[in-house]
Amino acid sequence: MTGSPRRAAVTVALALLAATVPLTATAVPMGPSTPSTPSAAAEQADPLDLSKSRAQWIDSNTLAWDTGTGSRHELLYAPHGGLTVEGGDIGGAVAHRLRLAPVDGGLTDAQQAKYPHLKGYAAFTVDPRDRDRIRTALTGQLVATARSADGTLRAATGVQTQGVLDDLYGSAARKATLGPRFAHGRVTLSVWAPTAQQVSLDIGGRTVTMHRDRASGVWSATGPGSWSGQSYRYVVKVWAPSVRKVVTNKVTDPYSTALTTGSERSLAVDLADPKLAPKGWHGLRKPKATPLRDAQIQELHVRDFSVADRTSDHPGQYLAFTDEKSDGMKHLRRLARSGTSYVHLLPVFDIGTVPERAADQTTPDCDLPAYAPDSDEQQACVTKSAGKDAYNWGYDPLHYTVPEGSYASDPEGTRRTVEFRRMVQGLNSSGLRTVMDVVYNHTVASGQADKSVLDKIVPGYYQRLDADGAVTTSTCCANTAPENTMMGKLVVDSIVTWAKQYKVDGFRFDLMGHHPKANILAVRKALDALTPAKDGVDGKSVVLYGEGWNFGEVADDARFVQATQKNMAGTGIATFSDRSRDALRGGGPFDEDPGVQGFASGLYTDPNSSKANGTEAEQKARLLHYQDLIKVGLSGNLAGFTFKDSAGRTVRGADVDYNGAPAGYAAKPGDALSYADAHDNESLYDALAFKLPKGTSTADRARMQVLAMATASLSQGPALSQAGTDLLRSKSLDRNSFDSGDWFNTINWDCRAGNGFGRGLPPAADNKDKWPYAKPLLSSAAALTPGCAEINGTSAAYQDLLRIRTTEPEFSLATAGQVQSELSFPLSGTADETPGVITMRLGDLVVVLNASPRTQRQQVAAVRGDRYALHPVQASGADRTVKSASYERSSGTFSVPARTVAVFRR
Repeated sequence: MTGSPRRAAVTVALALLAATVPLTATAVPMGPSTPSTPSAAAEQADPLDLSKSRAQWIDSNTLAWDTGTGSRHELLYAPHGGLTVEGGDIGGAVAHRLRLAPVDGGLTDAQQAKYPHLKGYAAFTVDPRDRDRIRTALTGQLVATARSADGTLRAATGVQTQGVLDDLYGSAARKATLGPRFAHGRVTLSVWAPTAQQVSLDIGGRTVTMHRDRASGVWSATGPGSWSGQSYRYVVKVWAPSVRKVVTNKVTDPYSTALTTGSERSLAVDLADPKLAPKGWHGLRKPKATPLRDAQIQELHVRDFSVADRTSDHPGQYLAFTDEKSDGMKHLRRLARSGTSYVHLLPVFDIGTVPERAADQTTPDCDLPAYAPDSDEQQACVTKSAGKDAYNWGYDPLHYTVPEGSYASDPEGTRRTVEFRRMVQGLNSSGLRTVMDVVYNHTVASGQADKSVLDKIVPGYYQRLDADGAVTTSTCCANTAPENTMMGKLVVDSIVTWAKQYKVDGFRFDLMGHHPKANILAVRKALDALTPAKDGVDGKSVVLYGEGWNFGEVADDARFVQATQKNMAGTGIATFSDRSRDALRGGGPFDEDPGVQGFASGLYTDPNSSKANGTEAEQKARLLHYQDLIKVGLSGNLAGFTFKDSAGRTVRGADVDYNGAPAGYAAKPGDALSYADAHDNESLYDALAFKLPKGTSTADRARMQVLAMATASLSQGPALSQAGTDLLRSKSLDRNSFDSGDWFNTINWDCRAGNGFGRGLPPAADNKDKWPYAKPLLSSAAALTPGCAEINGTSAAYQDLLRIRTTEPEFSLATAGQVQSELSFPLSGTADETPGVITMRLGDLVVVLNASPRTQRQQVAAVRGDRYALHPVQASGADRTVKSASYERSSGTFSVPARTVAVFRR
């Protein structure tokens, strides 16, 4: 794709799978992967096309190629490139040859296990007499050829080299220290570039020769202490398959620790330099570590947090988190006191789509508040400046291990390093630990593009390639290949740096299913090795979770065992669970009609006018199935949790259907992360705006919001909430606000500023097909915009639930066995199960989630005679309605008002 990466662009083409689309995913599951054996299309392709790289050199001895032609095979290489097909044969440059011999039976079992997508490829071994020239061959243009017995060229193609590079250099290179290193008053800069013909260092206005280590392929240069703080780039002369010529690239360091403004040059900076430590940094006292299974997480974008907060001294910056008296920080502290344990920051590494200098950033040149709530003028004006404004979610990595400069008071040099650390201090002092959203699955650019880094140093290695040698883009942008040794190493090294040097307390992996499971486990192992005595941090307390979606060219473990939902169960690394999220909201984010209802949006119990919901009988059946999905979610999404479903059958969590997949997949509490909304797709308030009957009052909308949030916060295992959701945050129905600017994304901490509903029709690029549904709602914005009573009441009710969740031990069960013993749904599958109501018994607690528009009585025979009362937190809490909930001891009957979640304690 061209221009700024669009976070969810790929989802448009995959809307047919709307029912299984993960709300926090960039892309969606695509189903079974395409077989890797030669296709009919491949057979019909030009067999002499050197722009493709269909042969794959997988180890020092073996070439895999999906060709069935020729009786004589060779690898040709030209140090300076220039090989072409002329007159049906190879010409254009002098070619050196490596002889190949076919391997009977093809790839070995071990090779097929390592490269399952190459199953069925023919195998060729490099002639032992030519193996001494392999390293040389890898630095030039490579062409695999097949000739008939008479010498006629039958097939020719370029060659992918990731496997052979790992085989030759991986063992030594994975041990190397890359980037800047400071020791004994000297500075060493190192870069892995095994295919480079020459690498030099451009530092401080002079050029320094770098030396290559034969075993590792690492080039290094060591200089005096005066190099510290100097700007530098590597000058890499290398064959680039994307342009099919030898190029000389001046490129920044993939292991940069600091950058100049605009990421134009790296800076030789020692992150351990005391000058970069803000006051109190080395003795920073963190809030007590919360185990992942108990984590309550607020997902937050740095700019959203403070850019419109008039009480902040540093709007839109890292330092806003040090403004203790700002409305935003006061709200975060209230959440922390209620039980929120982590703030999850959307990407804060160096990103490629926001100008870092404020002077270079554009702003909408319109009077945005002057337009009507349902106007298309706001989105048109915001879109005009979107490419160069200060806003982007940041899922467009440029340098993985340097803080983004646009959030600093000055993007030049190390100011961003110090201010990032002060942000961590500010959050920690407020009782909150810090999670970083990390995006190692793709880069902002590849090849010879201006913002390409990795691919300019080792072309064709760090990016994942398809069968033809083109960079895959299933994640939205140029995919990386963490299955390759040095990309996997970069992931681990980068994470360790953030944990050790910036004291980050957790990491959320974007599209984690595009990583090998082994890579994420390597991250876990490296973190576990960090100790307070040696490293200043307790690595074992760092939490890990991510998007375990299964799609793209890696789907169904096509290339490696993926870090997907089912594969990560039992590892201690959580994955987002879309099961109960879909059930409570209803339908999926790509439904043609967004009015498809769910448990928390009125399905069957409070139907809207959408025909997409089906008949009354169909609605009831779907609602009861949704309730089963939510029950599985409340168990922590445990695969083995046994209960009676709404049809009266005894089932396990894994037996409950979720669009053809098992609903339950977790092995223990903490494997699955629950949520009602996140940054992707409509905010919860906006989703409910589409789904609840249009005449629903704002007071009732607020109550349904609390109930929806409760299904996540009262589940076993961790839960995440988008910042502002407890304040009924709206993005004016925008389902993909990654580049929608401050106008659509701002959080209002002061209820008097409203919740954001009615800022105009959302940007056309991702929302125009929903405008016919959005316009009638936005035209009634005054009636659908909550006031301070609803906004503050929602937050207070949510905070009461957090207090219950984090103080009652029943919500923190450590094993699947404990959950099975303590958790039950006594009315499930019986004549007494009420559509729109879930009654959960959990140890000494009974939780009733009444999503219906009327008071419901739930008689639980098993507790008849026991003493229960409304939980003290709710009995003395902010929600007046829940205080009317009651319990009748003689019959074991719980009475709960409409649209209310009530917790009773024995």
